[in-house]
Amino acid sequence: MRTHYARPLFLSLLVSSLLLAACCFAQAPLEPAQLPARTTFYLIWRGTPSGDVRKGNALLSLWDDPDSAPMRSALVGSLLSGSQQQKDNSKLSPAELAQYASLLDNPFVLGYLPHPDSAAPAKPDSSKLAPAWNGLFFVYDRSGKEELLAKTILRLRAAGAQIPKLTPLAVAGVSALKIERKSGVNYWAETGKFAVSASELPVFEEILNRLAGKGDSSSLSQSAAYQEAKPLLATGLLEFFLRVPEIKNFAPSTDTSAPQVRAMFNALKLDSIHVLAGHLSFEGSRTRLQGAVLGDTAAGSLFDIWPEGQANPASLSFLTPDTVSLNDTQINFLGIYETVKRALSQAGPDSAKSLAPLELMIQTRLGMPLTDALALTTGEIASFQSSPTLDDTKQIYLLGIRNKPEALKLLRTIFSDQITSERNEGSATYLKISLRGGQSSAGLAQWNFYYLAMTPDFLLGAAKSDTLRAALAQQAANTPASIPQNFLAARKQFPEKLNGFTYYDMQKLDWPALKEKWIAEANKSSKTKTANNTQSLPKQADWLDSVNPAVFSRHLHSVIGASWKDDKGVHFDEWLD
Repeated sequence: MRTHYARPLFLSLLVSSLLLAACCFAQAPLEPAQLPARTTFYLIWRGTPSGDVRKGNALLSLWDDPDSAPMRSALVGSLLSGSQQQKDNSKLSPAELAQYASLLDNPFVLGYLPHPDSAAPAKPDSSKLAPAWNGLFFVYDRSGKEELLAKTILRLRAAGAQIPKLTPLAVAGVSALKIERKSGVNYWAETGKFAVSASELPVFEEILNRLAGKGDSSSLSQSAAYQEAKPLLATGLLEFFLRVPEIKNFAPSTDTSAPQVRAMFNALKLDSIHVLAGHLSFEGSRTRLQGAVLGDTAAGSLFDIWPEGQANPASLSFLTPDTVSLNDTQINFLGIYETVKRALSQAGPDSAKSLAPLELMIQTRLGMPLTDALALTTGEIASFQSSPTLDDTKQIYLLGIRNKPEALKLLRTIFSDQITSERNEGSATYLKISLRGGQSSAGLAQWNFYYLAMTPDFLLGAAKSDTLRAALAQQAANTPASIPQNFLAARKQFPEKLNGFTYYDMQKLDWPALKEKWIAEANKSSKTKTANNTQSLPKQADWLDSVNPAVFSRHLHSVIGASWKDDKGVHFDEWLD
């Protein structure tokens, strides 16, 4: 039950999201109205904003802050590193890294086109996998970046372990290169202000024709899937679109497995989920990610895994003015079970025959049918933290339950002899669980303990028993006034019933202490088996050591977000301030 939140990876993701966020400032190389009607996926980035928009946004201000220079260099360096075995003399200087990062000032489009034929390409040997189709394409607006782009491409090619074979050719009336490596083939062309890349020649040719205004006049924007997602699109400098049912065409298959794969996808009713779409934008100081999974939400589809949600989940009763973070999710466990069972029953005769013995085995292990065990949970899973240093021993996890006597019986069955102690205090039952142990001639030795507390409404878990007792005592003393005002303000932005909520107050974090903690953890994880090894700081600890922790508190205030379900699908809305 232990998860690590807000590690250096969390910070890297924050900065990475900077590269994929904005509001509408420039036109993409190919807009949806120019993309082929059969486009399965696209991601459009319309270029980094500038001026007042950039200065007023918290995330961009963090990126631009001089104290973030080590972080920028580390991130861009990892993106441009062509080989993990890169020689020291080929490492990029901070000035070079800043220069390469400026490539993100310009718009680009990343997309995927399925095979142009309705039928799969012929397979010469049915015992082998069908030839893999890679319909990815990339178009970059190189205006003002021509020399820098050429320099970047040469560097990436030189960093590879193998020198590629380059063959000049003409495609759609444009001079191009065919780039061959053992790993595959890629096509590249620079035409007008655009650089174009694709792995399949038909895709490469079609995209070049689209850029030139030639070819088929039909477009993605006319499709039913795009029209359904349109309210979520064309409102941000980053937008994304995916036709979910076509995911089943991505994986290669054999003649023998294809019918089972098709049957499984049909059983999952993948077609009920039409599209995943959304955008990321800047709204004043805040960065917003808004999107949805849209489709037919009628019972019996994949939408069953998302419940209708709650207005007041159990985890809210633990909120205090000291709360740093809360993550609450509602999951329909019975819906997931029925969906998986339905898919396995139709995946083939072997899978169908194995279901009954598998269910019997699970029932024997649990002491009750799996459906009864799942029904003992409310579907609520949450975690909350009140330590400014994100102390792992202060992290608490929550699972909503029903029928405490039966739930406690199930818990005893699952952990069996791993339970080293059990004690009742009021309405709560405290259990000490050994996560590791071993049998010897001296008896059973157990260690690595974890602590649980079960009440009539939920099961709590933490690394220390004192943490659970303190949380339950605080909950008993809480009143509506205990809930942080900024949390209440954030909650009012969303519908009454939610199936997911995220709250993170980054102003409560002790950033200097976190820096030291993360450096220590990075060093610890990098230790080798040789006791006398005196390696230098690993890359992660290296840039952390150079960062002024005040840069984070200077710009980052909070993260809030929510998800909910309605008759159109499941929606999500996230804000970073």
